[in-house]
Amino acid sequence: MSANAITLFRLFLTFVVLAVFGQHYYIDIACVIAIFIIFLLDTVDGIVARKRGETSTFGAVFDIAADRVVENVFWIYFAYIDLIPVWMPIAVVSRGFLIDGIRSIALTDGKTAFEMMTIPWTRALTSSRFSRFLYGFTKVVAFLFLATVPILEESQLDNSITEIFSTTTFVIAIIAVVMCLIRGFPVLIDGWKYVKDNTQ
Repeated sequence: MSANAITLFRLFLTFVVLAVFGQHYYIDIACVIAIFIIFLLDTVDGIVARKRGETSTFGAVFDIAADRVVENVFWIYFAYIDLIPVWMPIAVVSRGFLIDGIRSIALTDGKTAFEMMTIPWTRALTSSRFSRFLYGFTKVVAFLFLATVPILEESQLDNSITEIFSTTTFVIAIIAVVMCLIRGFPVLIDGWKYVKDNTQ
């Protein structure tokens, strides 16, 4: 299976999860597993692309676009079912539009999202393996925990356990949103030269 096919499958699976989530207790458990698979495949598609020599500008842009769709869809959905406040998806979506707009300007100069990052500290914050892993891990945990909250609420567990889990989940979701915003800031710094060059 090609890297782009894996990316397409991730998108398909995301919308399947949204279509069936909340229908049945055991389906919800399966959805939590599916969410984990969706984000696991985000790592797999990159590995496959490099191993098969399928890396390309289109592949890089398509992967980022797919990541953005998956991430935004989950943030919006969890706000829709009242697990998180609406400011969270608004912040993430707004950041995504702004950053991807700057990246698209850089792409007209032949620079992909990671190639445009030239200042060492901005590159480290947005492109380093550690930064990407830490943000990805926090985001995945937030989504997995958010999807688990309704399951716990339906179960026969003590209410205090559910409340502690819900509070922990909310804190993790806030951390994920803050990290999203922080990781977008360096793109504004490095991307300003592309904006400036295209507005003169």
